[in-house]
Amino acid sequence: MQSFKALLALFVLGAVWTQAAAAQGRLGPQAAEAEPNREQQWLVPSPDPDTAAHAVLFRPPGDGPFRLAVIAHASVQNVLRRAQMPQPEYRALAAWLVARGFAVLVPERPGHGATGGKYLEDQRGCDEADYSHSGSATAEEISAALNYLRGQSFIRPDGAIVLGHSAGGWGALALAGADPAVVSGIVVFAAGRGGHANDFPNQVCAPHTLISSAAEFGHGARVPVTWLVAANDSYFSPDLSRKLADAFRGGGGKADFHVLAASGSEGHWLPETEAGVKIASPEMDRALKAPRLGGASKR
Repeated sequence: MQSFKALLALFVLGAVWTQAAAAQGRLGPQAAEAEPNREQQWLVPSPDPDTAAHAVLFRPPGDGPFRLAVIAHASVQNVLRRAQMPQPEYRALAAWLVARGFAVLVPERPGHGATGGKYLEDQRGCDEADYSHSGSATAEEISAALNYLRGQSFIRPDGAIVLGHSAGGWGALALAGADPAVVSGIVVFAAGRGGHANDFPNQVCAPHTLISSAAEFGHGARVPVTWLVAANDSYFSPDLSRKLADAFRGGGGKADFHVLAASGSEGHWLPETEAGVKIASPEMDRALKAPRLGGASKR
């Protein structure tokens, strides 16, 4: 009986190893390049060895090596909405970055859309919200994709930037403790978790917990952050976003905070539109050119 159990355990373990190896073995480009901007489907690693993340890669002409920009997408707590999410592309933002010489990776994190797998960044309900966990989990997912691309011959191993939107921005803040030689800058658009609580605009789950987690991310932060929010963002309002940025700075992080002009009918989707990227362009240009960011903007 003991021998049977041992054999069964080895069989199960072997199946897990085989599945993990298969998931990792198919990493890399999955299709030919296409236009615009050499668009190409990739699979990249995630912290879950059984789940390879679907991703879109955009590149400038030539062989590189290019600086890398990773765009971290927004999320939603509802499991059905996550499963039905189309693959994030952020085409306007990616095109803006490619025009400035970056290769741009947009990975779809586990628990979303075609990537599927476990939702590693669950924030839990309002009463027991754990925003520190959700941000740290997202940061690990961003790092797994970023480090894999850094190993490609057409990517520079240094000087990467991370751009995060909403939950993706929250994860980018948790990544601010990274080596500045590897990640030289972070740009977040309306960073946060728990927005539109119960589908109500300007309602956020446990905002005080969110603020304390922002301060926690500021501890040990070494990468400068540019923090952007549209004037008409109903997920994380300019007022709340400013409090989050203040808490992040209070914890020791460097953040340059800007309230941008209203974008469309809902400013939260600013980084997903050409008009929104145009609004953000001056501040993003400054962020890319500044070796270090200063204190908060007064706007």
